[in-house]
Amino acid sequence: MEKKIEALFDRWQRRNIRGIYCETKAEAVNKILEIIPQSAGVGISGSVTLDELGIVKQLESGGRRVFNQYRSGLSREESLTIRREGVNADYYLASPNAVSQGGELVFFSAYGNRIAGISYAQNAIIVAGINKITRDLSHALKRAREYATPLNCKRLNWNSPCYKDGICREKACLLPEYKRMCCQILIIEAEVTPDRVKVILVNEKLGF
Repeated sequence: MEKKIEALFDRWQRRNIRGIYCETKAEAVNKILEIIPQSAGVGISGSVTLDELGIVKQLESGGRRVFNQYRSGLSREESLTIRREGVNADYYLASPNAVSQGGELVFFSAYGNRIAGISYAQNAIIVAGINKITRDLSHALKRAREYATPLNCKRLNWNSPCYKDGICREKACLLPEYKRMCCQILIIEAEVTPDRVKVILVNEKLGF
């Protein structure tokens, strides 16, 4: 590992967060399957990174119960119910919008299930590509709001100001004119429970 990544892992250790380094996507998938028992229930958040890993199908094919709110044919209410159930699963899988070199993890959310799952699940597994590492917390927040969120709005056809041109207009992004995606912000600075939060850092570009 490079010295910068080693320093990041050292800061995670001091924050009671377990860092796991994987060189490739395939290695990361194998590590997740190794960590999560076949008998476990798994909640997931919407994530391009998780989609690129193909981890949901892998978990399901291995016999694990995945609370997948994105299954085809679900009504809006059914999807929201599954999100609530996923928060209480044995494991919760997500990817951050940004990681600061200081060790903070930044997540933006629209509905809040993502934040609830990461914050309070029995086990949280966070997967990030090295492209999400930023210089410090202020740059991590800037990346999440001004880079990742506009791309997600575009991907999901979300009616927000940044959908049109990729420029964040935070103060104008309000109801009823717009559908705001940046509704809640979670910053993980540290963790109380040993080994509850694991961050798998992949030496590849993943997600937004």
